[in-house]
Amino acid sequence: MPVPQAAALDLLVRALEEDEALEEASVSASVIDVVTGEEILDHRAGTALTPASSNKLLTAWAALSLLGPEHALETSTVLDGETLTLVGGGDVLLAADEGDPTATAGRAGLGDLARQTAEALRSQGVTGVSLRLDDTLFSGPTWNEAWEAGNEAWVSGVQPIMVDVSAYHGQGGYPSDPALHAAQTFADHLREAGVSVQGSITRAAAADSAATVASVSSAPLADVLSLSLRTSDNSMTEVQGHLVAAAAGESADFEGAARAVLAQLGQDGFDTAGVTLLDSSGLAKGNKVPARLLAQVVGRAAGDQGGEVGRTLLAALPVGALDGTLDDRFLDTAAAGTVRAKTGSLDQTVSLSGVVTTADRRLLAFAVVVDGFAEGGLTAARAALDEHLMVPLAGCGCQG
Repeated sequence: MPVPQAAALDLLVRALEEDEALEEASVSASVIDVVTGEEILDHRAGTALTPASSNKLLTAWAALSLLGPEHALETSTVLDGETLTLVGGGDVLLAADEGDPTATAGRAGLGDLARQTAEALRSQGVTGVSLRLDDTLFSGPTWNEAWEAGNEAWVSGVQPIMVDVSAYHGQGGYPSDPALHAAQTFADHLREAGVSVQGSITRAAAADSAATVASVSSAPLADVLSLSLRTSDNSMTEVQGHLVAAAAGESADFEGAARAVLAQLGQDGFDTAGVTLLDSSGLAKGNKVPARLLAQVVGRAAGDQGGEVGRTLLAALPVGALDGTLDDRFLDTAAAGTVRAKTGSLDQTVSLSGVVTTADRRLLAFAVVVDGFAEGGLTAARAALDEHLMVPLAGCGCQG
């Protein structure tokens, strides 16, 4: 299993740069041999460019490292006198009614929580409550000012409780206030279960003296990441960033998420010099990340030191010509089934970061970011990336 020669890889990336679709674009690329950890391609790999959704790899690593693959999120109800509070714990995949214990999206159900709550209340002789929503786990604005107008179709407001936000992915139409929508859904089920809800839903933190009434739990983080990374769901990833911030003791807002993700990466030994993070998902064009850092993250994940965090991260990535955001790429090529990677797409940026097994059966970690091509050129730029770099890399012996 020979290691590809740097000169051969350099020819591939230079052919990519010379494609007319990438005129005026900047290219940053890094290829790392997973077994040795040696970087065998450094094509401006330390230059920080807009990573698009490859940014999600940084959030995913930080979340897995800090919280753990088995980490689950609890949505609960607590009672203080005649005030029942619905407490959002970060689960934004809640089923509107019954949960499905075999599912990732919809593992926990608001209808189930309402019925469990109603049963517990009736056992205490309570038949009517005022309802409060506690969505204070997150702070700050729900919308990131670094996102351009028009992105409302690609990301929801970021709040710690929502009815299955993944159902809106690629379609838009997110509720204007997802947390309140979830509370209203819960209230409807509570009434159906025989408990009256008096007045309007209010918002406030649950009282310290409130007693837990009922709770439901999400799927584990490993399963949630598998869904969010395969589909490149921006809303889910922004929530994950806020959860990292909360667990790290940072403010659970966009700025706190960026600080917490970078701090966790640094604690885990990654060099984050030159990185600018404005969000967790990669929607912000102001994000700047070197290809080398992205390649090092997937290289660590794929190597002997990746551990459970690395195995979980790699398993969550789409596979070329098979699933997720790579299901229609690399069809009938050497890269089909041999590339496992996170995609990234903005109107003037395309990226790909993951692992590939070459024709010589060598496992390589790679990241390539192409930034600054002409508006409207995304499809052509993505095709150039696949044609000039990824397919030849998967199919090459690259020994000269």
